Amino acid sequence: MVGTLTTTLLPQWRVSAFIGSNIIVFERVWEGLWMNCVRQAKDKLQCKAYDSLLALPPALEASRALMCVAVALSVIALLVGICGMKKIRCTGSNRRAKAYLVGISGVLFILTGIFVLIPVCWMANTIIRDFYNPAVHVGQKRELGASLFVGWATTAVLIVGGALLCGFCCCNRKRPRHRYLAPGRHVPHARNPRPTVTVLSRTSTSYV
Repeated sequence: MVGTLTTTLLPQWRVSAFIGSNIIVFERVWEGLWMNCVRQAKDKLQCKAYDSLLALPPALEASRALMCVAVALSVIALLVGICGMKKIRCTGSNRRAKAYLVGISGVLFILTGIFVLIPVCWMANTIIRDFYNPAVHVGQKRELGASLFVGWATTAVLIVGGALLCGFCCCNRKRPRHRYLAPGRHVPHARNPRPTVTVLSRTSTSYV
């Protein structure tokens, strides 16, 4: 969930590419889903949010929507997974119900990873395509930002974690419901009571 939020909020999806013979760099441009940032030499970072939602490119709007859905799914998956923990009593002591909650949480985490992977790979494909396109001006070419790498790492963690939770759910479902017999079944029948042993104690009196 933290990785999904970080990927969504960081503005470093597209960063300025310094190519060519000019090695003097005065400013760096960061482009994210919600804002653009410019950092000039020896100056503070200046960021500006996008003014109009309708004026954005369709790819950016779709990426925004997918990442928002991913954030919502990650929060829901986390809450459902917490309800499936052993120490949480919201579902009582039913282990089968808790196993189902853990499985649902795992599926939601896997879906979150897929929703994160789609916009990250889409944006990376667009950046690489424009970078090698000779029709694009050198000043407008961008490179892969840190947000994309965080998104790929988050996707791996989400898918692996979701698969582990689903595996835990399947293992608990295969276990028998009554693993331990009731302790009353091991008690011998009442028809054969245990023999009563009477201990006779002799009292000896010694006279001095």
